[in-house]
Amino acid sequence: MKAVLQRIVTDINIWAVSALLCILWRVAADKEAILVYVWLFLAMMILWIFLGLITGKYHRSYKKIWLWQEMVGMSVPALIEFAIILWPARSLLALFNLSLTVALWMIAIVATVNAVCIVAKHYWKYAQNMDVPAMEIEKRSKAKVRRKDEPRSEQSIETIHQSVLSITTEEDYQMLVEKAHLNSRLTKIVANRDRFSFLQIPDYEYQTLVDLTLLNDAKGINRRFCIVNQKLPDNGIYVCCYRPQEYMKQKILNKYFFPLNWVVYFFYFWHKRVVPRLALSSRLYYDLTKGRKRMLSKTEVFGRLYYCGFVVDEVVSMGHIEYVFAHRKMQPYPQEQIKLYGPLIKLPRICKDGEIRFFYKFRTMHPYAEYIQDVVFDEHGGMDIADKANGDWRISSWGRVMRKYWLDELPMLINWFKGDVKLVGVRPLSRAMFNKYPKDLQQKRILTRPGLIPPFYIDHPKTFDELFASENKYLDAYLKHPIATDTRYFFQTIHSILFKKMHSA
Repeated sequence: MKAVLQRIVTDINIWAVSALLCILWRVAADKEAILVYVWLFLAMMILWIFLGLITGKYHRSYKKIWLWQEMVGMSVPALIEFAIILWPARSLLALFNLSLTVALWMIAIVATVNAVCIVAKHYWKYAQNMDVPAMEIEKRSKAKVRRKDEPRSEQSIETIHQSVLSITTEEDYQMLVEKAHLNSRLTKIVANRDRFSFLQIPDYEYQTLVDLTLLNDAKGINRRFCIVNQKLPDNGIYVCCYRPQEYMKQKILNKYFFPLNWVVYFFYFWHKRVVPRLALSSRLYYDLTKGRKRMLSKTEVFGRLYYCGFVVDEVVSMGHIEYVFAHRKMQPYPQEQIKLYGPLIKLPRICKDGEIRFFYKFRTMHPYAEYIQDVVFDEHGGMDIADKANGDWRISSWGRVMRKYWLDELPMLINWFKGDVKLVGVRPLSRAMFNKYPKDLQQKRILTRPGLIPPFYIDHPKTFDELFASENKYLDAYLKHPIATDTRYFFQTIHSILFKKMHSA
């Protein structure tokens, strides 16, 4: 019964939209007849729903119906119902002094809106249904390489030499001979964009797997990495290569004159980076392109490797190609069906009474950045007082601009409207950052709601001790005089931004 009511409500909405479109179309021609159109649409809608109930249209199961089946299922009953409707509609038209053309326009609009709704519903189902299920990771015990390390024959070395030269350059070959030990029988070279070629390799047979397929053209990168992870012994070496996003950017900017070069790059970036990440367009994009010629950043390649159980040891740049040397460290993370990195993200933060709430922000980092956070923090001696690392190369170029001017935090206004935060207050913290705080300050923090404007931007703390002192001072004042304290801090922040050029980290 609930499904029937939902379908009836959907039809009512479709008729309402159709009526609005028809009225807007006729408004310039005949303003005085608007009310007539409303009553006529209402009468025809009632007849439509009544006939739908009689014909059983609302009681059919639509769970596994194809698009063409639903279009036919809508069209045939609709034609019958319209034929029946038109007969009483003639009397209605005569009553309202309207022509048959107007009624036919109404019918055409209703049919068009119906068709658009059906196509939209099926496209939504298509976009959300990623055919490939999440990869199951088989647990394995410690494993050593099985093959004996023996030198290759000169003929075998020459064959490998020529095979590599058919894909890349002599300089690349010499580098791989030195660093990946191509002349050893413990090294296997693969040059196939299809990941299934790795499935044919026996487990733990080789110490090093060299993948000469550009990851930009590889099909199913995460699955590729996970299969390699399974084939390598403990601490086995995996060598992969990719064309960095920065190379394509510079190539486009150097090819065209300013400002056309930035316009071309904008559309190229939108097509290659934004469209593949959006929930509504991701599947269609990969079905059409098969994953070829994708843009990959250093962050994404590193993050995918760590996500799939590898640790990066070295990166060697050879012209416009970067070779990444990584070793197998552990089992891959539990694989998700697909990881989409849209522009809007939700981050868990500790709020009043220790409650975890999700805060909205615009994404400013490259995909898979979360899996190499420890790597970046270790490079810079740990996180800073803003829960960030200076010189963090995971942040995209547009992300730095957004962070500088707080644009990435604009979606937090949603949390403000929801009541998760107040205008002024200590910033909401991640669990990792919250645990760095002294116990007494932790207890004070959870007594109040966090805020959009923190005292950080007034006191300008440089160390953790200064940060703790700044927040202690604010919280002590707020707990005594909440309104006066927040008002004072608000205007002091405005002054700091306007006259001291204070901006986000």
